[in-house]
Order: sequence, then C-alpha cells, then structure tokens
Amino acid sequence: MSVNIIPVETKRQMRQFVNFTLDLYKGCPYYVPELAFDVKATLDPKKNPAYEFCQAQPMLAVRDGKVVGRVVALINDRMNEKWQQKIVRFSWIDFIEDYQVCKALLDAVVAWGRERGMNCLQGPMGFTDFDREGALTFGYDRIATMATTYNYPYYIEYYERYGLGKGADWLEMLVTLPTELPEKYARMNDIIKERYGLRVEFSPSVSELKKNRAKNIFDLLNTCYADLYGFSQLSDRQIDKYVNDYISFVDLSLIPLIYNEQNEMVGCALMIPSLAKALVKSRGKLFPFGWWHLVKSLYLKHDDTIEFLLIAIRPDYQAKGVNSLIVSSLVEVFNRKGYKYAETNCELEDNHKMLNFWNSVTHEVHKRRRAFIMDI
Repeated sequence: MSVNIIPVETKRQMRQFVNFTLDLYKGCPYYVPELAFDVKATLDPKKNPAYEFCQAQPMLAVRDGKVVGRVVALINDRMNEKWQQKIVRFSWIDFIEDYQVCKALLDAVVAWGRERGMNCLQGPMGFTDFDREGALTFGYDRIATMATTYNYPYYIEYYERYGLGKGADWLEMLVTLPTELPEKYARMNDIIKERYGLRVEFSPSVSELKKNRAKNIFDLLNTCYADLYGFSQLSDRQIDKYVNDYISFVDLSLIPLIYNEQNEMVGCALMIPSLAKALVKSRGKLFPFGWWHLVKSLYLKHDDTIEFLLIAIRPDYQAKGVNSLIVSSLVEVFNRKGYKYAETNCELEDNHKMLNFWNSVTHEVHKRRRAFIMDI
C-alpha cells in the first residue's frame, strides 16, 4: 500500500506530528519525549526567531489513513552562506519499521530541497545546534537525555540503504563525578588563577543572571562554536528567546562563570539535574500533571545524574587550564547535592580539545550518534 506525504498545515496535523513518537516508542524504556509545547513553538514561524534565516516544512507520512512517519524539511540559509553549501536538512524524523516509509519521507525532503535549489541532503539536524541532532548509532540500551534523540537501530540501516553516508559523528560521555579535589589540582588552580588573572563566579540570582550575564554566555558560545560542524550563529532574537524560555529553570550552583582581569567572560559551563525520567513520566506534556514531575526533578528530589548541556572556553584560553577551574569549582556542589554522574551533550569526535577535558576524571563513551549526508 502506498505512502502519502502530506504537509503539516493544521493544528490537528501538528498534534499528530508531536504525538506520533509517543506511540512509536511506547514501552521503550530508553526514549525520552520532547516537551510538546516546545516542539510546537520551535516549528512555529511566529515564535521561533530562526525562521528569520531558515525555511522549514513539517510533513507526515500517512498510509491507509494512519500516520506512519514524520519529518521536517529545513534549509538554514545563514549556515549555507557561511559554509558555501546548498544543503537541505531532514529533522524530527521518525518512522515505523518499514523502509518504504523512510524512503518516502526522505524523497519528500529531497524534492522540497531541489525545488529551492539545494543539491545536498543532511541530517538529522535542526535549525541550530540547540535542537536535537544526529541519529543514535551506539548506546541503544542507554536512556536518552533531555537534549538528545533516541532512535531504533533500523533507522541507521535504512539511512545507509537510501545512500546516506557519514557526515560527522558525536560522542556522549558518562562521567563519574569526583568526590574530592586532589591536592595537585588545588595547587594548579591557584597557579592558573594567578598567572592568567582568572576568577570563578556564580550568579547570585536568576534575575541577575538574565539581566547581566546570560547574553554573555551565548555570545561566548557563538565565538567558541563558530567552526564546529554545521554551526549557525545565534541571532540576538534567538539569544533573547533562549534566555527568556530556559534561564528561569536553571540551578545557579551548576553554572560556573570564568572571568579574566578585564571582566571578560572567557569560560562557562551549564548543567541541570537530569530530567530524562521526569519527561518519560510526563509523556512530554505539562498538563494535567506533567509539570509536577519536572518540578520535582528540578527542585525537590532530583536524580543522582546531571546533564552537562554545554561547556565553552574562549579559544585564546583553551590551553590555560580553564577546564580545571570549572570542574574544581563544582566538586563541593556535587557532594552537597548528591550528584554522582554526569552525561555530556554531543561532542564531535574530532573536537580533541573538548574530549581531552574529561581525561582528568573517570568517564566512558556510552553513546555515539551521526549526521548523515549525500548529494542529491
């Protein structure tokens, strides 16, 4: 029976788009749903500032009246201009275990891209690096995080059958958090601070963080991530949206900020208590009771794992021990709050400076994911 691809144009179709994965992964203990309202807002041109330089079209795959897959076709004009490419991305892609459904979805993205002058297919990748990206290729028996996708192994088989090849691989680490700071690190930190005039600060309040420091964090990210695979600079409107949407929920004790003598932010890290289990319980919905699971994980009874959402060190400070200052500043917090493990966000396998960050602590590569690419 044929597969029909239809554009998402109505509220009902968007609900079907968002809810499809809840059925697809029903009973899978490793899948972590996105928050439904967040997906809808991200795919709404009126709410997502990325549409200022992106084009996107969500689509559904339907067979015999039933939704059997979904995808977003996406073009990031700013990214294409920077890298001198003509790439159409496939994002938010999921499908039943049927190659014909996967093929129909990718064919639709290719056709949509060709109509707009594109000659290359890439994905899974979203509007920016802050969207979920990459298909899981290793670590199928590990629960996903709030910031990453989960997919069944057959996805990879179908992508390769379609002709897609490796674009880039990311690694994810499971880190055993240190319970005490070795004396040699304490001595080294004193030397680093004195030699380079560095200091570690934590924002005293959420309002102060939003008002005075949050934009500096994202400006630093734009600088540090500029040359990473497929990166697209965040605009001021995007930064304002991320600050307004997410900063209110952070734990200030998990955001160390590194400054130099000129009061310039040269390093930072952003971590949150793991929300994976809470999102599973909420099924990605805040109402009627999903909000309670998230509030509980954030403020009342958190998991023993934190998610390292991001770390950024200004290029001219990357070989000066700033990473040691970041980890050292958090050991007391880890102990006081009972955190034992950390899961990192996606880190490119050839980003050796970032990967070397973890050499001073016990860690393992427990997941790997891939962005695929092909000419069209």
